Amino acid sequence: MRSLKLLTTSSYTLTLLLGVTTVLAQNLSGFTPTRQTTQLKLESEFKTKQSSAAFKNHLEKLSSVPHITGTKENEQVRDYIAETMRKAGWQVDIYPHDVLLPKGPGEIAVELVEPIRQPLNIREYLFKEDKYSTDPRLTPGYNAWSGSGDVTAEVVYANYGRKEDFEQLKAMGISVAGKIVLARYGGNFRGYKAQWAQASGAIGVIIFTDPADSGYMRGLTFPEGPYYSESVIQRGSLLTTPYTGDPLTPGEPALPMDAKNTPKRLDQKDVAFHKIPVTPLPYGSATEILKRMTGLRPVPAGWQGGLPYTYRLEGGSDLKVRLMVKQEKTIQRIYQVVGTLTGAEFPDEWIIAGCHYDAWSYGATDPNSGTAMLLSMTESLGKLAKAGQRPRRTIKVCHWDAEEPGVIGSAEWSEQFRDELTQKAVAYMNYDAAVSGRRFGASASPSMKKLIIEATQSVQYPDSNQTVYQHWLGHTAAGNPTRVTGSSAPATQAGEPTIGNLGGGSDHIAPYMHIGIPALSAGTEGPTLYHSQYDDLYFYDKFADPTYKMGPMMEQVVGTMTLRLANADLVPYDLARYPADLEVHLKAAEKAIQTYAPTYSIAPLLTAVADLKKNADACETARQTYLKSGRTDKLVELNKELRMLERSFIDPKGNAFGSWYRSLYASSDPYSGYASWMLPGLLYEASLKSTANLPDLEARYKKAIQTLSDKLLVISQGMGSPASVGSGK
Repeated sequence: MRSLKLLTTSSYTLTLLLGVTTVLAQNLSGFTPTRQTTQLKLESEFKTKQSSAAFKNHLEKLSSVPHITGTKENEQVRDYIAETMRKAGWQVDIYPHDVLLPKGPGEIAVELVEPIRQPLNIREYLFKEDKYSTDPRLTPGYNAWSGSGDVTAEVVYANYGRKEDFEQLKAMGISVAGKIVLARYGGNFRGYKAQWAQASGAIGVIIFTDPADSGYMRGLTFPEGPYYSESVIQRGSLLTTPYTGDPLTPGEPALPMDAKNTPKRLDQKDVAFHKIPVTPLPYGSATEILKRMTGLRPVPAGWQGGLPYTYRLEGGSDLKVRLMVKQEKTIQRIYQVVGTLTGAEFPDEWIIAGCHYDAWSYGATDPNSGTAMLLSMTESLGKLAKAGQRPRRTIKVCHWDAEEPGVIGSAEWSEQFRDELTQKAVAYMNYDAAVSGRRFGASASPSMKKLIIEATQSVQYPDSNQTVYQHWLGHTAAGNPTRVTGSSAPATQAGEPTIGNLGGGSDHIAPYMHIGIPALSAGTEGPTLYHSQYDDLYFYDKFADPTYKMGPMMEQVVGTMTLRLANADLVPYDLARYPADLEVHLKAAEKAIQTYAPTYSIAPLLTAVADLKKNADACETARQTYLKSGRTDKLVELNKELRMLERSFIDPKGNAFGSWYRSLYASSDPYSGYASWMLPGLLYEASLKSTANLPDLEARYKKAIQTLSDKLLVISQGMGSPASVGSGK
């Protein structure tokens, strides 16, 4: 029956071609009129290459067995990716890195000791409906980078385990010193739950998914429905070093140990790993603790979860829990697989798309729906190249290893090629779990936002008379997925869908926040049993996308963006978006600082942004004139200047919370991990309720804004009058 759900290539293509006839008249950013005509014909041909069956085949090959980083199964996935891209005509390079990683889950035990002895379940149930749930290679639920220890203690409930939750506990007179903290998933990156607990004196942490957040309070639970049932466990990394990548080689690529130029590695004892044991539990096990808590004080408003008990702050002296974790760390080899389609005209200008391939179990949605989509795209682009339609710029499709234990592979590769990427990279586009449902969402740096909008306007949404853009625009703001959400509100524009900020949690971090490459993350979202063993093909087929039409749709969106970046005469960055977004984020930073320094004014930086706006508008006008006149002189020089725009925010001093995060424009939130911080230097100062560093920060931000403004002026002047007319080679 499942095969009947699949559209054939021809019927899918026909639907798409009928739908996009209304958008062929659009003006493509960055193209001369002649080149635009050629490009639209190319895109129409590209959109005949997609196949639901091909996407499904790749997904099944990638996700048929559990493949955690460091396992032979993950190496088999690596080899399948490499073989597929080679067959498609791409040059494939595999880059090994030797990085510190945990040796799997190790030993874990959680049990009630008083008032009764009862071991608590740390594994998901077997379901006859889901044949994948019985694979013996599946692990217990665990957190990578837990400390090792065997502790027995009383329990304190800490809500989501956020910084503010521990501060509130302290204000209420509740001490977690010498206690085991029970915290629910959500609100922040799990590693910060451990960090704040340890800093407050806790001796262990148990994390569970509460049914109020994803469970029976949301709808039917797995396997009947897509929500967490009582045995589902969210695995995940706890790594919270002040840099991304291998913990032992901050800022340097972790080249193989036997390489001549392998870096000197830190001693493990000198890295701030969590010392206390931490493990996740399913809510079926957590309820055994919560229902026995006898502390006199109920939780404050907002802390009550969905289990059928009044949540209490303390378990009381009669309730004791044992938590034991023994988890070793060792240096292991990981592999980045990079496919290259060399550009016919501008081989030293790189368009980069990426997604990791390692998973916590099968990874059907996270990450391998993105992997399967990218493999299908390499095949489609390979067919065009074999027919003589090579991209003008080089396209690289990167499949990263060891993302799940800490976004490691992409960071090591970025450090290895930092200088070359600084000069050559046009854009980095991340597609982690990019085909996980039926609702499109995106996050991006300012200059990439128009590209997303224009591409989604040119692709048909399956089984509808709408484009992807129209379907996206139809979501209410509250339910509009943005791929990354968090502490800094997105800078929105009237009449557009919300495009989020890029925060932490995936492989855009190093390209965007360390090197300064314009970046985006895009994909379709839906129900998820995030980081559980049930992220398998049974779940995908039943709940994520039973039609398998979203894979081809996403390939068309991604392929359109990739081809436009690769073939535009002038790189199609959204120049006007820089000042627009900067103004929003500067005012938000001013508001944060004024909560403790009421007279503070961001006006000098807003004045600099007003000057930037003049140069950005003038540059956009000059670009339109340049392109409409059909000019192709000085393309190499002009595009090099355009590539350097985002690098204006890269500051050699980096940010005070971690110098590895060199972008003054964006970083992950150093208190919550996943969330985004826009203008992180200012937000970090605000988080400390300090004004001491504001003069220095203002000077650095003014310099970055001025540098960006000056570069835009140089580009405008460069497009002023033709020096010569040529092919641009």
